[in-house]
Amino acid sequence: MPDFVAKAIAARREMRKLFPETPLQKNDHLSQAYGAEIYLKREDLSPVRSYKIRGAFNAMRKRLDAHPDQQNFVCASAGNHAQGVAYVCRHFNVKGVIFMPITTPRQKVNKTRIFGGDNIEIQLIGDYFEDTLAAAQKFCTAQKAVFLAPFDDADVIEGQASVAVELMEQSPEPIDMVILPVGGGGLSSGVTTYLKTLSPETEFRFVEPRGGQSLAAALANGKPTTLDKVDSFVDGAAVARIGNLNYQALKDTDPAHVLAAPEDRICTTMIELLNVEGIVLEPAGAMAVDVLQDLKDQVRGKRVVCITSGGNFDFERLPEVKERALKFAGLKKYFILRFPQRPGALKDFLNILGPDDDITRFEYLKKSARNFGTVLIGIESKDAADFPAICTRMEVAGMTYQDITENEDLSQFLI
Repeated sequence: MPDFVAKAIAARREMRKLFPETPLQKNDHLSQAYGAEIYLKREDLSPVRSYKIRGAFNAMRKRLDAHPDQQNFVCASAGNHAQGVAYVCRHFNVKGVIFMPITTPRQKVNKTRIFGGDNIEIQLIGDYFEDTLAAAQKFCTAQKAVFLAPFDDADVIEGQASVAVELMEQSPEPIDMVILPVGGGGLSSGVTTYLKTLSPETEFRFVEPRGGQSLAAALANGKPTTLDKVDSFVDGAAVARIGNLNYQALKDTDPAHVLAAPEDRICTTMIELLNVEGIVLEPAGAMAVDVLQDLKDQVRGKRVVCITSGGNFDFERLPEVKERALKFAGLKKYFILRFPQRPGALKDFLNILGPDDDITRFEYLKKSARNFGTVLIGIESKDAADFPAICTRMEVAGMTYQDITENEDLSQFLI
């Protein structure tokens, strides 16, 4: 363990040649909301807007120290690791081939190209990260290049641990709790390994997206376990299997300390931080803040650090994020309504709505019936408590309806 600490400190020292430390900022809004001292470790303010540059830099630095003539590197990434690798390829003036899923947000692909310039080539392969990873490893073997793993690598873990080195330097008082987002486990394994040695009184809480709980599955089964299905919305943490080395560092974690953040609720946190604080976070970057509401009794009166792990948000996704946030807050619902096709029917329906209710979608789905048609209707209200009254008024008016807001299959097909 002392050897790991020394390596993490060395990694942090070498990184200062590339970029300054990211700030640790007290957030008054969150502190007041939870009756605690809430600090944000702003990894979203690194040169590539995520902590991934740390592991990529440390891994490439150590490979080049051992083999100065090595010029070819390969990685697979959903976005943030790719940007980190691209940035350090240009810094060390080596060649990199970066494999990314076809589904990677355009913003991350474009930024990767900008960071790497002529030093990199991007290959968009696979709908899921596991397919991308397999293609990258096959290419790497054929080309005899060096593969830079996104998280399951000792040098990457040491690099991510530099976050904890900075935390210890930046915090004037002991840190009671650190809340860490978990995807493949590089950040969480590095930070916990370092702090358990130098700050044993610090507690940890871990947060995964509800649709990708790879750490929880590994702890439940006593070994890394591949998830059958992963929701890719939180693309920075949507990993089907935690890394082997990462699991070894986290295997003694109390399962009760691993929380799942609902994807739609993460959207409400992203919108809140954008509107209140002007902080732009991607879904994975908002997870540590989002889970504060589940830990409100545990953080009260404590000094807590949330790692905001990334801010690579494509604003083309903002309408989707707003939509999901409204649905989670109960402020927007979708109905399939059996609607009479007669003059005045729409006016009758409008009279059912209150002054704070608004129709955001109105679409006939079927017009074959002579007397009735099927309508998809979206209603937005300023108060979630208005919807039971709306439903009651529809029933009194004899209108047949189905609330499909929580019906994932129908919602994805129709909305």
